[in-house]
Amino acid sequence: MKNPQPHWHSLDKKSLQAWQMLKLRRYLAGCVLPFSAHYRSLFQEHRLRPDQLREFSDLSLVPLSAKADLLKNPRDFVLTPNERVLKRRPANILAALINGREHVREGLEREYRPLMMTSTTGRSAEPAPFVYTDYDIKILSMAGARVMRICGARREMRMLNLFPFAPHLAFWQAHYAGTEFGVFMVSSGGGKTLGTEGNLRLMRKIDPDVLIGMPTFLYHVLHAAVEEGMRCEKISKIVLGGEKAPVGMRRRLLALARDLGAGAVDVLQTYGFTEAKMAWPQCPCELPEQSSGYHVSPDLGIIEVVDPATGAQVPDGEPGEVVWTPLEARGSVVLRYRTGDIVGGGIVHGKCPHCGRNMPRLMGDISRTSEIREMRLEKLKGTLVDFNRLEHILDDCDQVATWQLEIRKTHDDPLELDELILHVQKANGASDDAVRNVLEEHFVAETETHPNLILFHSGEELRRMQGVGTMLKEQRVVDHRPAATFNPRPATEPELIHSTDA
Repeated sequence: MKNPQPHWHSLDKKSLQAWQMLKLRRYLAGCVLPFSAHYRSLFQEHRLRPDQLREFSDLSLVPLSAKADLLKNPRDFVLTPNERVLKRRPANILAALINGREHVREGLEREYRPLMMTSTTGRSAEPAPFVYTDYDIKILSMAGARVMRICGARREMRMLNLFPFAPHLAFWQAHYAGTEFGVFMVSSGGGKTLGTEGNLRLMRKIDPDVLIGMPTFLYHVLHAAVEEGMRCEKISKIVLGGEKAPVGMRRRLLALARDLGAGAVDVLQTYGFTEAKMAWPQCPCELPEQSSGYHVSPDLGIIEVVDPATGAQVPDGEPGEVVWTPLEARGSVVLRYRTGDIVGGGIVHGKCPHCGRNMPRLMGDISRTSEIREMRLEKLKGTLVDFNRLEHILDDCDQVATWQLEIRKTHDDPLELDELILHVQKANGASDDAVRNVLEEHFVAETETHPNLILFHSGEELRRMQGVGTMLKEQRVVDHRPAATFNPRPATEPELIHSTDA
């Protein structure tokens, strides 16, 4: 793989997008259209050519792709080289004359032969596989090293990776970030592999500077460490991926780290999804309430923010759905891919006010359209409930340690109304009535709805209900209604790294 040209750091928005479009035309003509069955057919059907994509707005000529397209036949999205095409390319002919045909053949094998696979978690849809070649793994490593640098890592740090062992982007991004950056990292496999005690033993032995993992599991491990009276004074960074981490969760993690004796700690989020085959980080800010935005790499892919209803591009800083197009990928490739993720502050260009890097950044909270669910809370009509907003309300409530939202039917009758049951572990010694009153007020004020029932549990009971340490992602929202009554808005479900998703 050629090293990406470094000059994009100094480009303004217009120049950067022109350079990206040039890279895209070359990528489509040289890699995607000759070797992707799906996009070769799509471009032929719509009579499109790469040279028609001149301006950034011309991306709208290419139809959006979604997870439903990918699931029809994942193999059609894998770049499968045509030997006759490759033999006729002047660069390959010249390389064969200089280095021999076998050298060229081995290079093309490394570039295009699938070596590794990850997949989406399949919470609300069938898991979608995505394959990597050696070329992709090098990109994953490069992106990981950028995560390290932007997060402020140093090579002398000791890191503990608590993501579960799985064909899951978050784990592999963290792993390759460590090997490429050249830092000492131990991967525990999360709770399913070593359990809570095993992870605590590793923390004692390693005395890590950095903890990496999913917010809910890291909260559980740090809480257990505090209960056991441990000291982890070297912790200086907590890096989150795999699920959302609202401000309240970040504050709790920071407070637990301080209870363990740590001093200044950066709690940082990352965002990515399976189809991007990489993750993007935040840089450190002074306060957990601040966000620098997710710093994306414009040389490796194009991110658009579009109106989720119309698919039209929206101006910088406006909320919308994240759409992804790679510029370097091999293996599985998707173009203008709808993630189903809504970014509240859109995308911005220019220098980051915190670290000074000139990179596009995704700003604000990122939520899933699949977490807006229809519930029959009234006899005559359905009500759309935004569970993304409910998660922020609960995580930002100081009286709540952890929680789970359960949707079920009244009397378990499929024809009855829906019920929203809130399971809570209290914090700060608050009384049941005080917590119940606060939650009722927050729910009504923010969502115009309220839980039918609030049940209190011990921490151990909540961890068991959430599947902490036993499931790939902890279950914070569970839908126990019959499948026929569950009607999320039509959307794909991306793999969230921001919280991760690494």
